[in-house]
Amino acid sequence: MSSLTLTPASRNQLADWLAGDDWVVACLCAAWCDTCRAYRAGFDALARQHPDKRFVWIDIEDEADVVGDIDVENFPTLLIQRGDDVHFFGTVLPDPRVADRLIGAHASADADPDDKLDEFSLRARLGAGA
Repeated sequence: MSSLTLTPASRNQLADWLAGDDWVVACLCAAWCDTCRAYRAGFDALARQHPDKRFVWIDIEDEADVVGDIDVENFPTLLIQRGDDVHFFGTVLPDPRVADRLIGAHASADADPDDKLDEFSLRARLGAGA
């Protein structure tokens, strides 16, 4: 399975994932970004490697009403969330192996969410803006 591209038509699917117990790995990028375009194939490969998790590609300009005031400083920026709990938000090297290690570390059974990251919650943003 490849990643879902967030669009107004697919927001309900993402909201359903976040309402359940699914791990969601979101990549915040931009269509004009060469790094993002090059990274997309690797991100889709990660989705196939982790069929127990949900992957979503979010164009920060096309989905500006969902992204809102999130300050994306560089690309790619990843967000790892489960339900209401955000476990990671930050810029990563455009190497899928780095993302793979992050996913493994944050989705482990003993990983705690970071309460300081609540402002980045996609679940809250979808509820407020959808």
